[in-house]
Amino acid sequence: MGITETVHDGRGALTERPAAAVVGVVAGYLLLDLLVKLAGTSVFFMGVKVIGGSLTISSLAAMALDGLLVGLAVGLAGIGLSMTYSILDFANFAHGDTVTAGAFVGWVAAYVAAGLGTGAPLADLVMFDTGLQLSVAMTPLAVLLGLIVAAVGTVAVVLLIDRLAYRPMRGADSISLLIASIGVALALRYVVAFLFGTQSSGVSSKGFQLVLLDLAGQRPVALTDNELALLVVSVALMLGIHLLLQRTKLGKAMRAMADNEDLARVTGIPTERVVRLTWILGGALAGVGGYLLVLESGTISFNFGWILLLLIFAAVILGGIGSIYGAMAGGVVIGLVDSMALIWLPSGLTRAAAFFALIVVLLVRPEGIFGGVTTA
Repeated sequence: MGITETVHDGRGALTERPAAAVVGVVAGYLLLDLLVKLAGTSVFFMGVKVIGGSLTISSLAAMALDGLLVGLAVGLAGIGLSMTYSILDFANFAHGDTVTAGAFVGWVAAYVAAGLGTGAPLADLVMFDTGLQLSVAMTPLAVLLGLIVAAVGTVAVVLLIDRLAYRPMRGADSISLLIASIGVALALRYVVAFLFGTQSSGVSSKGFQLVLLDLAGQRPVALTDNELALLVVSVALMLGIHLLLQRTKLGKAMRAMADNEDLARVTGIPTERVVRLTWILGGALAGVGGYLLVLESGTISFNFGWILLLLIFAAVILGGIGSIYGAMAGGVVIGLVDSMALIWLPSGLTRAAAFFALIVVLLVRPEGIFGGVTTA
């Protein structure tokens, strides 16, 4: 009887949720293929390789580490987008270009601080034309100053945007605000392009490597000083956001406003002040996230935040729209998938794998990983 019920339940699940069943089959195939690759063998059927290949554990660990680092920065930037959605109730398409603006402001400050004693012209320092390559180990004070300026500068940018564009539309519907944010995004992007040009610039390089894993003659997995800074700062800021939401009056006010703005206003919560502090927190995190991504990758360009915006939206949707913890978790998942998809796909298609993972999660859990959990 038990076996009969099990079979019946299995058939019911296949009938009611065929997409989930397909996802399970694909996931099982990829896992089996990964294990066979790690074993260094292949399985053929009628002369065609079905699964397998060659993959070392150190290569897998390096991909996972890279994906984790990118995912943390994406999750950090995604917190601001999630805050904006949960409290202001609109999808802010200017968020990616806010990330870009913060990164440029921070790196200009870092470059000027590092190059003042070299005799290089100030104009060349501002335009990243001196060939300097900064790192946490070689120029720690300049990198730290840039990080602070990235946060403060981005806050100034988002407060100015809110004052000029969003505050006059505070009572408008979410579609109007979304369209306004697209206009803000275009304006920000081309202001940055006008000031700094459209070419990518190299601004940072690694200073030292900390070996994390060295497997019996295989290529070691190492963490550079810049990557270590990204890891530590991202985790510390995420922990700080958690404590702010759960332990402070501001966090309680933000959660109350995200749940019911009208009720929050009636109970005496200063909603306009909460909105302003939301912009401050979200802007600071966006600027820091962009700055850290450039620190890790080594290059900066006028449209990198716009390109990154797709991953940020994917992370927020995957984690559960309106959930800050979802943005954190979604960023890590998207980063890992984007990096580890190299096992099966060419480098140019890994971004598609990240969005495929988003679709898969939504098929299995439509509300997202932390669906139903708002600002808290």
